[in-house]
Amino acid sequence: MSQLCPRVFSSLLHTTMNQTLCGLMLVLSCFAGGIFEYADGPNTQVMSAEEQAFRFSANIINRNRTLLPNTTLTYDIQRIHFHDSFEATKKACDQLALGVVAIFGPSQGSCTNAVQSICNALEVPHIQLRWKHHPLDNKDTFYVNLYPDYASLSHAILDLVQYLKWRSATVVYDDSTGLIRLQELIMAPSRYNIRLKIRQLPLDTDDARPLLKEMKRGREFRIIFDCSHLMAAQILKQAMAMGMMTEYYHFIFTTLDLYALDLEPYRYSGVNLTGFRILNVENPHVSSIIEKWSMERLQSAPKAELGLLDGVMMTDAALLYDAVHVVSVCYQRAPQMTVNSLQCHRHKAWRFGGRFMNFIKEAQWEGLTGRIVFNKTSGLRTDFDLDIISLKEDGLEKVGRVCLIYLQEKVGAWSPSDGLNITEISKGRGPNVTDSLSNRSLIVTTVLEEPFVMFRKSDTALFGNDRFEGYCIDLLKELAIILGFTYEIRLVEDGKYGAQDEKGQWNGMIKELIDHKADLAVAPLTITHVREKAIDFSKPFMTLGVSILYRKPNGTNPSVFSFLNPLSPDIWMYILLAYLGVSCVLFVIARFSPYEWYDAHPCNPGSDIVENNFTLLNSFWFGMGALMQQGSELMPKALSTRIIGGIWWFFTLIIISSYTANLAAFLTVERMESPIDSADDLAKQTKIEYGAVKDGATMTFFKKSKISTFEKMWAFMSSKPTALVKNNEEGIQRTLTADYALLMESTTIEYITQRNCNLTQIGGLIDSKGYGIGTPMGSPYRDKITIAILQLQEEDKLHVMKEKWWRGNGCPEDENKEASALGIQNIGGIFIVLAAGLVLSVFVAMVEFIYKLRKTAEREQVLISSRVAYSRRNVYMHEVSISPPHSRSKNLKELVRAHQETSNYLINITDTNSPSHAQWLSGAHETRGLLLCFSPLPCVSWCSKWKVLLRAQPEIKASCPRDGLDR
Repeated sequence: MSQLCPRVFSSLLHTTMNQTLCGLMLVLSCFAGGIFEYADGPNTQVMSAEEQAFRFSANIINRNRTLLPNTTLTYDIQRIHFHDSFEATKKACDQLALGVVAIFGPSQGSCTNAVQSICNALEVPHIQLRWKHHPLDNKDTFYVNLYPDYASLSHAILDLVQYLKWRSATVVYDDSTGLIRLQELIMAPSRYNIRLKIRQLPLDTDDARPLLKEMKRGREFRIIFDCSHLMAAQILKQAMAMGMMTEYYHFIFTTLDLYALDLEPYRYSGVNLTGFRILNVENPHVSSIIEKWSMERLQSAPKAELGLLDGVMMTDAALLYDAVHVVSVCYQRAPQMTVNSLQCHRHKAWRFGGRFMNFIKEAQWEGLTGRIVFNKTSGLRTDFDLDIISLKEDGLEKVGRVCLIYLQEKVGAWSPSDGLNITEISKGRGPNVTDSLSNRSLIVTTVLEEPFVMFRKSDTALFGNDRFEGYCIDLLKELAIILGFTYEIRLVEDGKYGAQDEKGQWNGMIKELIDHKADLAVAPLTITHVREKAIDFSKPFMTLGVSILYRKPNGTNPSVFSFLNPLSPDIWMYILLAYLGVSCVLFVIARFSPYEWYDAHPCNPGSDIVENNFTLLNSFWFGMGALMQQGSELMPKALSTRIIGGIWWFFTLIIISSYTANLAAFLTVERMESPIDSADDLAKQTKIEYGAVKDGATMTFFKKSKISTFEKMWAFMSSKPTALVKNNEEGIQRTLTADYALLMESTTIEYITQRNCNLTQIGGLIDSKGYGIGTPMGSPYRDKITIAILQLQEEDKLHVMKEKWWRGNGCPEDENKEASALGIQNIGGIFIVLAAGLVLSVFVAMVEFIYKLRKTAEREQVLISSRVAYSRRNVYMHEVSISPPHSRSKNLKELVRAHQETSNYLINITDTNSPSHAQWLSGAHETRGLLLCFSPLPCVSWCSKWKVLLRAQPEIKASCPRDGLDR
């Protein structure tokens, strides 16, 4: 402090562990001073990075004469205690008394507010280097902040989360200001489909293990940490000790100093680690500055802070370097300004302060942290570029002659105007997982299940992966060839696929994936909605459905009445009803139609006697003849009856053709009669027990199903302890030996039935699903495996592998399946029908004979009784013989009139061959008490008509024989 100069540049600087207040003066011959804040007090022996950055920046400016020609920067440095706002205010007033043009820092806590109030009152620019919450109604205008605006930084984090397609994440913050900084991200659930869980780091301690343990137990794999770089180093160290630094976890840190951490211990852990960087290390000029800084830093402070790289330039140091340059350039470009000594207690402002503040807000500078532009209203740095960095495994990044271990690599960039621009990140996985699985060793869990995974049969002892063979083993080999990884196969401990118990806990392979005991589950693992909530699945490598495995029913020969089988019983009944209906309709229509009646004696033009062939019996005979395709002598004459006959013929044509077409199959094929044909049949009965593999996907399907049939089946299975089996082998054995049906995947049924001819598949598929490869939730391997599976599918290798393992020797063909001669067991029923018809005809003939005999006997009995009665009453019975008309005898009417006085007559009409016989009968209706007996008539219809006439007289009895015998 040897000299005061008319032009003085002063600054106040603050860091995380210490705050620095320094005065910087731009002079031709300059006096300089500065104040820094340390946690250990002013007497500390270790220079902070901020103090060294201040010195380093001033030296760079003084050596670069093109930047500030004819100007030399001198400085005065003082140190104060950390968080001492009173001392910071006192030192700030001392700097203002020297005649300063700007004050740098502090940028945290109460010290910032105190210094900012003084600068705003005296109109001296205040340069801030840390994030600070500025209320919307903030009236302070004499400040700028080089730290990126956290509203924009929060938006960058949200863009990254959306790009990664995260649907859930956990946000962890260290203090209440973190909720303000991350407000854009916290409001995301209301605008986007993202579920956020908010957690806070423990206060007053750097032990985050209880919180990490809770997140591990809750399977929270995607975590965003908003904390300092020192806390980030502790979190990574503790997460490593808890086994959380694996490829299944993805950490995003909001600190801009993630690149400065020593990440060598996590280099090969596979953890997904993403962060942001504002330091533009790709610029050659920036690289040269960082190289010079690192060399000086290593000389002054050879031991870096815990968890940091040696000699690395922190973001605060880079921002301070840029701030000094921005203010220096603005002062050089400003018009002639005089700097006055300002007194805090007088409240007299610097008359050039407002104009110089405008120069700073309008400044544009390309510094170590990229483009520097301030918002003219708020003074915040809203236009900036961020690099997206990610942990990598291989290679060192060399910066100049100093070899710094930067294990991060740039995978993208973000800016407020252009948004996120990812260059090397892959969607759906962590950005810092290597692009291939080459040289990675994966743990594969599986379960024994033919033909997917089986023990290899060998005469020599086998070890490791050589012990197994099967479809899934071949699939795993193909994936390893494509993706370049190695694997170790382990059988699941409990031998189960995976299901939830009543408490929601998983078992089997699902549990091993959740607990990260395995990286892949390669087995016939069904993709279900419930499992998708616990683990991730690849695209299915095989599609299938649930079906029924049951023992093959015994073949049965056709019955003797198998000729009835081509048509169902309902059809036979309908045919019978149709036959009866058509016959009756034909009889009625034939009676009503006048064209169906015909003249019985066409040789007698005067005859009025007509007849109809379609009596009721004849109508039935006509229908039967058409149905049997034999026809009859009865032919319809009227158009109406012909329509009925034609329709009936067409009907019988279709029925007979259909019957004949199916008859051969039913006579020759042995039918497999099974008590069940579908899942509905199982649900409707209780005799056959059925079930599935316990804790398998099939069991879960019936357990979760809302379909009534499947709910009924699940109620049956859950009510019987023996319904569920431990594995498929047990279920197959029960199916063979007991009355049991096993519900299982169709692919396994297909494999089993190819090798066991006593088993068969019943019905079709109950549902449709697929087998997939399981991975832990958030695994980076899933998409790579999916792409490899699709490649195998396009190359038809999946089909080839299935043919290899599913094709068996097959069941032997039935030697008797070829066409052979029909035996009595095939068509014996026809002979039975023939014999039954013959017996029936004989029976009917006997009935007819007996009936006729009884009728004749009754009539003869009547005649004898009548004669006896007449004899007892002394009544004479006269037998009159009537001659033909040509004999000129009296006709019947005259004869009757002549003998009306006689009580009873027995008139025997004989020799009735005359055509005029009808004339004789015309007058007989007037007789009373006569018993007429007719001799053979040439035409029966005459006798029939005579009977009709006589029926009107109850007391007249007539006999009209047809056999020519005289009654």
